Amino acid sequence: MPVSRDAIAKAVADMKAKSEKHKFNQTVELAVKLRELDLKRPESRINESIELPTAASKNVKVAVIAGGDLAIRARNAGADVVIGRDELDRMGREKKEARKLAQNYDFFVAEAPLMPQVGKSLGQMLGPRGKMPTPVPPTAPIDDVIKRQRKNVRLKMKDQPVIQVRVGTEDMPDDVLVQNIQTVISRLESKLEKGSKNISGVAVKTTMGPLVKVATTQA
Repeated sequence: MPVSRDAIAKAVADMKAKSEKHKFNQTVELAVKLRELDLKRPESRINESIELPTAASKNVKVAVIAGGDLAIRARNAGADVVIGRDELDRMGREKKEARKLAQNYDFFVAEAPLMPQVGKSLGQMLGPRGKMPTPVPPTAPIDDVIKRQRKNVRLKMKDQPVIQVRVGTEDMPDDVLVQNIQTVISRLESKLEKGSKNISGVAVKTTMGPLVKVATTQA
């Protein structure tokens, strides 16, 4: 079902109007219900990250796996943690530590020459979570890479044909939320076998607010 910008804008406005004010800044979540998918087929399951025009959260944690100059620049750029070759080797042996790392960080970046070692040491923990690192060359502008990673959200389908993803916070301007939502829907349409025809419903909500449906049109 195609979803227009106007329909998204109206739903966002309705969502804010229906959401009671709280002492904290509520998250805005998007839910997309899918149809006519065979979830037994791996290719029908969506599990990938997508960069939004505007970061949905200020709390996205990025881990950088690197050595030498790239590691120094990553620390200076504000990476939440920088993991060197020795630490990578240790995590290959300390599965509990590797699991904790996989759980505590949202996105990973790795110096390309270290990717084989990453796969050996952390692949078992990161792979199933869809968190395998984005490889970058040793000369990469790591500050820009980290900034872009912090704009990422993960689109992941579990055992139901539904994608639920954070797209912002209630204090964001409506047009920023609309643009983030459009970006997610466009990516889903490009990944789905039948495009918008695989979408059966779209809704938005704040953390404590009611679900507000986005009007769709027949394809």
